[in-house]
Amino acid sequence: MFALDPDEFYDFTENRPVVMNTEDGGRLIEWPTVEVLVGHLPERDVVLIGGPEPNYHWRAFCTKLVSAMLTVKPDKVILLGSMLADVPHRRPIQIAINSTDYEGPTGIVGVLTQSCKDAGFDVTTLWASVPHYVAEPPNPKATLALLGRVEDVLDATLEVRDLPHLAAAWEGRVNDLAADDPDIQSYIETLEESYDEEGGVADQLAAEAERFLRRRNR
Repeated sequence: MFALDPDEFYDFTENRPVVMNTEDGGRLIEWPTVEVLVGHLPERDVVLIGGPEPNYHWRAFCTKLVSAMLTVKPDKVILLGSMLADVPHRRPIQIAINSTDYEGPTGIVGVLTQSCKDAGFDVTTLWASVPHYVAEPPNPKATLALLGRVEDVLDATLEVRDLPHLAAAWEGRVNDLAADDPDIQSYIETLEESYDEEGGVADQLAAEAERFLRRRNR
């Protein structure tokens, strides 16, 4: 549909533009920005908003996005975020829904969530808990887990393409890195023991298996 003007919201020394070659032999610059696109599912149309967190003018940024949403009049707004946590990478990603017990510094997802609520939208916020010792994005395992919960909220099946393979490869790379450091390996095993003692692993694995079969049989 459209993209926000990046000059107003981004520090290009932190979010660098990217030079790309075109098929006709030309060159173009891709600027960091937020795009608003439309996807079509069998059950409904979905408006997708994605891009890097802005560096400047967060309130104006949220105002523009909420204004765009008001023209669409969505039945539901779903916001996706992640937070660093003491969780192991080899276990299912935990997803918190509409968490209200946190107080403290927040990111653009938290600000946009409040802006959407103030505008009267039905808002669902999904937060993935990601291992703090592998904080550098992307984390395809967390992305896959978030999309699984989006499917639950929408009661729809999404096309995840190669995300399951990317998630498995990501976990394998972290395993390899951890194997080279006995202290890290011991720390991860401690996190796994704590995770397993809290329970709920079987339910999460069953839910992931159910989503896999649903996608496979769509």
